[in-house]
Amino acid sequence: MNNLQNLLQERVETLRALLENAECVLIGGGSGLSSAAGLTYSGQRFTENFGDFIKKYDLTDMYSAGFYPFRTQEEKWAYWSRHILLNRWLPSALPLYQRLFELIKDKDYFVITTNVDAQFDKAGFAKERIFAVQGDYGKLQCAKGCHDRLYDNESLMRRMAAEQKDCRIPSSLVPKCPVCGGEMEVNIRKDVYFVQDKAWYAAEERYADFCGKARGKRTVLLELGVGYNTPTLIRFPFERMTYENKDAFLVRMNVQYPEAIPENANKTLSFGEDIAEIFGQYGKI
Repeated sequence: MNNLQNLLQERVETLRALLENAECVLIGGGSGLSSAAGLTYSGQRFTENFGDFIKKYDLTDMYSAGFYPFRTQEEKWAYWSRHILLNRWLPSALPLYQRLFELIKDKDYFVITTNVDAQFDKAGFAKERIFAVQGDYGKLQCAKGCHDRLYDNESLMRRMAAEQKDCRIPSSLVPKCPVCGGEMEVNIRKDVYFVQDKAWYAAEERYADFCGKARGKRTVLLELGVGYNTPTLIRFPFERMTYENKDAFLVRMNVQYPEAIPENANKTLSFGEDIAEIFGQYGKI
């Protein structure tokens, strides 16, 4: 075993001790976690599934494609139905998420995530212990947020994907808001019209309650794949909670930005390795 492997094993052993002694575990899941689990938005996975869209629209990856200004609703939903199926409805619980659940299922835990792929839910995490702050690929909303109801979209997305031709769906499948008659949108936070329904606010309240309960307890804040795209939702609050709670410890796993802030340098365990590699090593010790 080389020095790098030894250093990783030492940190993984520290992680194990932290989790074993924790009274509360607060998980913050970002896009880097799902990427490590296999839900990558670029490279071979993108080119194999979107070759026709790449050729027609010169798309480069699934993330930026989500902001492409498609000229018609038929084109837009042809892309999005395939995107949603590939990242939300078709994948079962991925092994990395299942492994994470096995590690913390017997702890007092809570999850806040910016991911919209429902992998935490699929892996067995209790629904009432998840706050998906940025929405859910599996839901539709009024594009202008005229009301706060959300609509399951699985059957419609499957029909769109099955019936599309030349990067277009039949006009009869274009969804319309049942209240105002306007356009519909995926329930993800990308503009000021993002709908936060009653379930969203209830999850937000449960998250706040958990954070309050964890204050003063031996708490591990397990931050997984959270960068600087939306740092005010997980990364910065986790740093603040670590600083304010003398019994809190931050575990940060991020390939690009694993470093601790100076104020929490002695209360942060940093991993710059791939998250799947870290938990793979965890299982060997």
